[in-house]
Amino acid sequence: MKIFAADIGGTAIKISISDENGNIELFREIETESLKGGQYIIQKLVHIIAQYPGIDAISISTAGQVNSKEGYIVYANENIPGYTGTRIKDILEERFNVAVKVENDVNAAALGEKFYGAGKDYQDFIFLTFGTGIGGAIVIDSKLHRGFNGVAGEFGHMIVHPYGLQCNCGKLGCYECYGSTTALILEAQKINSNCTNGRALFNMIESGDESICNLFDKWTNEVALGIASLVHIFNPPCVIIGGGIMEQELSVKLVSEKVHQLIMDSFSDVKILKSKLGNKAGLFGAISLHSFS
Repeated sequence: MKIFAADIGGTAIKISISDENGNIELFREIETESLKGGQYIIQKLVHIIAQYPGIDAISISTAGQVNSKEGYIVYANENIPGYTGTRIKDILEERFNVAVKVENDVNAAALGEKFYGAGKDYQDFIFLTFGTGIGGAIVIDSKLHRGFNGVAGEFGHMIVHPYGLQCNCGKLGCYECYGSTTALILEAQKINSNCTNGRALFNMIESGDESICNLFDKWTNEVALGIASLVHIFNPPCVIIGGGIMEQELSVKLVSEKVHQLIMDSFSDVKILKSKLGNKAGLFGAISLHSFS
């Protein structure tokens, strides 16, 4: 089977052509141009897919809340204007006459880790990704746990500091206000305005900048606090953490140490693992929709 997979993010669209075993024969990364809106992005995707005849199936991983059964966007924020309600599955199936599956990007990344990455040896695990916000997914018996109306895993909106910082969701004290990469960089810029991204931050840590090192230590406390609560709730054998900042071994090491300091002894066997697939996890998860569903 020849599968065309795409992972639609706010900045880039990653595309691949592979077989059902995840053997990728083609990989490309294209600018999303997200501010041009959801309809523009889907038409851009149609144009890209049309360049590759002989496709047997199409899989899409995308930002936004997704009805995976019907393949449409339930809700997307203004990072992609006009995306809410876009019926991706219907549009692509009508145009290409092949089976199309659509999944939320974090759910897809969790599936990628399950079938091709760090979760291969586990039937159950929790997955979190740290970036602009904090995304999450729950895998139980090798399947996504979707919740009552399909949006389970919004770990970024756990209330960790009651009546704390204002979140983009409209609530106060959400986990991602304190534990996301965005939260870390915003605090780092108060110390040094040149600290505009994770790479700059780790350069400062490596150079021994005491203020930035202390801030990073406090940030890993916040990350560990949320994960420890999830460990106590779900009792998973492992928690897989991803996102660019978690590519750094120091991040994973500190978070793991602090989680184990926070959890009860009866949960101490839990492993904190780094994502193996990095920023291709969503793409591999999209491939898995036709391979393992």
